[in-house]
Amino acid sequence: PVYPDTPPTYQYQYAVADDYAGLNFGANEGRDGYATSGEYSVALPDGRIQTVKYTVSDAQSGFVADVTYSGEAKYETYKPAPSPPAYRPAPLAYKPAPPPPPAYKPAK
Repeated sequence: PVYPDTPPTYQYQYAVADDYAGLNFGANEGRDGYATSGEYSVALPDGRIQTVKYTVSDAQSGFVADVTYSGEAKYETYKPAPSPPAYRPAPLAYKPAPPPPPAYKPAK
């Protein structure tokens, strides 16, 4: 079979905003032949939003991205990890433990 060589054309977008899980991100993109443009954003752990806007004009121009940040970075105060507990081996017995009594009736 012979398939026609048609240039790709599409658009999509999605977004997630879940305050309970702390998720906030999304993206959208459109393409018509080689010409592609879109953007995506994500909430960073420091509280800022990173947004990337990108374009591809034709087969030779390549991927061109513009990255921006909004908001102010907030960092928690450093707290050193607690020290691990000290290891001490169990004390040694001064004599061996006696054997346990038999759990059966001895033969006569």
